[in-house]
Amino acid sequence: MKLFKRNPFGHILVIKKWLIRILGLLSHQRFKGFNRLNIEGSDIIRSLPENNVLFVSNHQTYFADVVAMFHVFNASLSGRDDSIKNLSYLWQPKLNIYYIAAKETMNDGIFPKILAYVGSVPIDRTWRSKGEDINRQVKMSDVSKIGIALDDGWVITFPQGTTTPFKPIRRGTAHLIKEFKPIVVPIVIDGFRRSFDKKGIMIRKKNILQSMEIKKPLKIDYENESVDSIVEKIEYAIEQHSSFLKVLSQDQINQLEENNKSREW
Repeated sequence: MKLFKRNPFGHILVIKKWLIRILGLLSHQRFKGFNRLNIEGSDIIRSLPENNVLFVSNHQTYFADVVAMFHVFNASLSGRDDSIKNLSYLWQPKLNIYYIAAKETMNDGIFPKILAYVGSVPIDRTWRSKGEDINRQVKMSDVSKIGIALDDGWVITFPQGTTTPFKPIRRGTAHLIKEFKPIVVPIVIDGFRRSFDKKGIMIRKKNILQSMEIKKPLKIDYENESVDSIVEKIEYAIEQHSSFLKVLSQDQINQLEENNKSREW
């Protein structure tokens, strides 16, 4: 009998639990302190099954988005309604939450490696590597890892593969959905781009209202619906379809472009 229980990726669960507790304690003020996170949809989190759930979200920082979701998911499962008050929800966190991340990002320093142990499913990006555009085939081992994570629990993915807004959804996400048939839950976040640097570690501004809206699961015909149809559903659900640009003012568009330029590194 093994002394320490491990998840399917070999991570020792008691270590993962303590990392979530410590990181949650250190990061809490970023979302309920000098910044404020407005949450919608906690009841949806509580209605989900234990596994085979895929969260699809727009992306604004490398790490702060995921950390906020760990807070919100665990607080919701502990009975809090659209709130992350009272840190006791971190004492028994859900240990089978994973997130898909670029392998090179998660190997870039001590902090990303710690976050990787908390729950990353590292993959090789097929379109970009070391700041250069590339074109390589999907590794079937990466697809298998995502399937293992879904079989064990919940998986978070950012299907645009970039923190730049209104970029196209990667078709690979739709292929994963057709392959593994998960419940697909859209999330829309905002305010993180203004609060943090691109990595989501350094604070840029305080007193920023952040938001996270958890929407009802998408209705998908896994067998008959096309990849293009699923991609379009995701674009609309996470409010990244090009039509959403039409409702933004020119000032808002200019601000988005300015933020992205200032965050290049």
